[in-house]
Amino acid sequence: MELSDSVQKGLQYLADPVHFDLKTFTTFTDAAFQSLLSSQSECGLDNPQLKNIDQTILKHCHLACTTFILESVKQSADKSTISSCLEDASFDTERIDVFYSSYQNHKRILESLLESIGRSPPHITDVLWRLDYCIKNSHVHKVNQPSYLISLHVENDDSAGPSKDVNFNCTMEQLQDLVGKMKDAAKSLEKATQS
Repeated sequence: MELSDSVQKGLQYLADPVHFDLKTFTTFTDAAFQSLLSSQSECGLDNPQLKNIDQTILKHCHLACTTFILESVKQSADKSTISSCLEDASFDTERIDVFYSSYQNHKRILESLLESIGRSPPHITDVLWRLDYCIKNSHVHKVNQPSYLISLHVENDDSAGPSKDVNFNCTMEQLQDLVGKMKDAAKSLEKATQS
């Protein structure tokens, strides 16, 4: 399994008994798995047992551990693969067993979670528009303004959900602003793909 230098360094901190004794390591591992499963923005690092650890190291280890967990689930890693990677990061057998036990307990749920994400974001396939001219509003005041009714047909590549239309109403200025922002986004995307 290929891991970045940052992830390997974070795992090495996690393996170091100076930073994490076995009890703290177990608490941290449970918090890392729970942060991936939680629908809330809390990551579980506010546990009292983790308060004595430098917050920079704690966050680095959390990032490394959750990245390693997700890569392991994504590749459906077995015990030998996980053990090999963790041994490379200087984990002892006791810590490997603690980690692998948590991995086994949460693997199915994490697989389901990763499968539910989908393959690509929705994309616009068609645009319909109509120009309306509003003469008076509901309070019988003269308005005399053009209004655009825009309908964006959006599709998903995966078959998980039906395609949806995004409908909105905008003025000429709002439409010009939208077109300008879309052109800027297209230019930024083009630059990003060329670098």
